[in-house]
Amino acid sequence: MDWSLVLTSQGIEPLIEQTEEGRWQLAVAATDYDQAVSLIRQYRLENLRWPWRRPLFKSHTVFDWAGSGWLLLVIGIFWLAQSNGDLKLAGILDSNAVNRGEWWRLFTAIWLHGDLGHLLSNAAFGFLLLGLSMGRYGTGVGLFAAYAAGLGGNLASWLVHTESHRSLGASGMVMGALGLVAVQSLALLKTARHAGRLAAGGVAAGLMLFVLLGLSPGTDVVAHFGGFVCGLVLGAVLILGGDVTQNTLVNLAFSLLFASLVIWTWLLALGAR
Repeated sequence: MDWSLVLTSQGIEPLIEQTEEGRWQLAVAATDYDQAVSLIRQYRLENLRWPWRRPLFKSHTVFDWAGSGWLLLVIGIFWLAQSNGDLKLAGILDSNAVNRGEWWRLFTAIWLHGDLGHLLSNAAFGFLLLGLSMGRYGTGVGLFAAYAAGLGGNLASWLVHTESHRSLGASGMVMGALGLVAVQSLALLKTARHAGRLAAGGVAAGLMLFVLLGLSPGTDVVAHFGGFVCGLVLGAVLILGGDVTQNTLVNLAFSLLFASLVIWTWLLALGAR
């Protein structure tokens, strides 16, 4: 096809045809043969290092509907907290309580929400972003990485706010999932040397979404930013790990670790009341 365009541009009318052996060839008039060969050779020399056919990059990202389990868990804990006020008091991130040794609040606060609007906001964006991150890194690995990023966000909030500070919500985990989704575009750098712009564009898009979603007035911006940065870092580490994150046993192990941490930290929180 390329060669036929070259010849056509120079006034030679080629015919693309298939031989009996199944190979494709260009047929030109006998009087145009020498000129056609010369033109094609010149074209190949001039475009020797020009990648005419650029590779089509594929991120292999799919949506993992197992994220609906996280959604149901968040809604269930919200319903329990609304009917039992002690649950919120036991799990909220209270800097003074953490200073006294109640470290599990850094985990349990992820599952609590102040009101229905707070819950719906995190549930909507969280379900979408978690589904994408779990689809990209694996069900168990993606879920645990977002959870760890949420922990990192709460840890940053506790360290920065030296005075008495209280916060709750899954926003840090949601921003962590956003970081995981944004940084996954760096995997394109392994495919070809022309992927730098696409990879940088993915991270930049994630940063713009963070500005849009994570800097709302009246929210714990420190926890949001900490979760987003942790998501970027964890995502970069997972990308370096290659296909190991898609291993079934690895994902099962991280799923069990996630469930164990959720149950253990809540048992500690309720036992301390």
